[in-house]
Amino acid sequence: MTAAREYQFTRKDFEFLRRLSSQRTGIVVTDDKFDMFYSRLARRVRALGLQNFADYCDYLEQPAHDDELIELVNALTTNLTSFFRENHHFDYLAERVLPEVAQRNRGARSLRLWSAGCSTGEEPYSLAMVLAEQEKLLRGWDIEVLASDIDSNALAQASAGIYPLNRVENLPRARLKRFLQRGRGAQQGKARVRDNIRHYIRFEQINLMERLAVEKKDVIFCRNVIIYFDRVTKARLLDRFADHLVDGGYLFVGHSESLLQVTDRFELVGHTVYRKVR
Repeated sequence: MTAAREYQFTRKDFEFLRRLSSQRTGIVVTDDKFDMFYSRLARRVRALGLQNFADYCDYLEQPAHDDELIELVNALTTNLTSFFRENHHFDYLAERVLPEVAQRNRGARSLRLWSAGCSTGEEPYSLAMVLAEQEKLLRGWDIEVLASDIDSNALAQASAGIYPLNRVENLPRARLKRFLQRGRGAQQGKARVRDNIRHYIRFEQINLMERLAVEKKDVIFCRNVIIYFDRVTKARLLDRFADHLVDGGYLFVGHSESLLQVTDRFELVGHTVYRKVR
């Protein structure tokens, strides 16, 4: 027996909200997300002092309440991540990609990476650790990791660079000592990312469905993001990524994602690692 809901939530409400969220994020929302929408958005209905979800839908339609669209997206986006998730990608970056880029860019001595969909920051900080460990190869280079996400709350956590100790305990001891600082006082039980890798990263809120005003990159990590898009949206986003990669630039995607029969602008060169071909 289904427990009584605090707020009335109809199919009409769900259809409106999933259409709005898809327009905003490009994410395809399936029918089985009905309960998830209720559980995550009920707190917004409560916070706004509204009576039901129909009132919430009306609220979102008012131009004066555009800021609530940000809260809607924040509530619905999933931020599952960890340091060095899918570690083979970071090995491939260190062993294959960075030496190649160092040779190609030896004149400009510039390196640009993008963590697109960086969530709470573990991915861009992992990238920064790899870059710091390649200090001999990249000493004196102009290096930047753009870390972006649509979720402003997740991005704020990422920028803060503070994590519970259980989120970092699986890192090798050498990396823990070199790149993280154990908190004290009010920060006891937490770890803060040290400045020796923070300086590589620039955080920016970016909606991948909107026009991308970013410079060309040598490497893009966009993992476990395109899996949520339909085929047309995937193709459009991959075109944008190709346009924002240098010739021969690399795109890393998630372990369950494939570009096969979606785009011909990349070739597969490793396990879920692609190189731009046109």
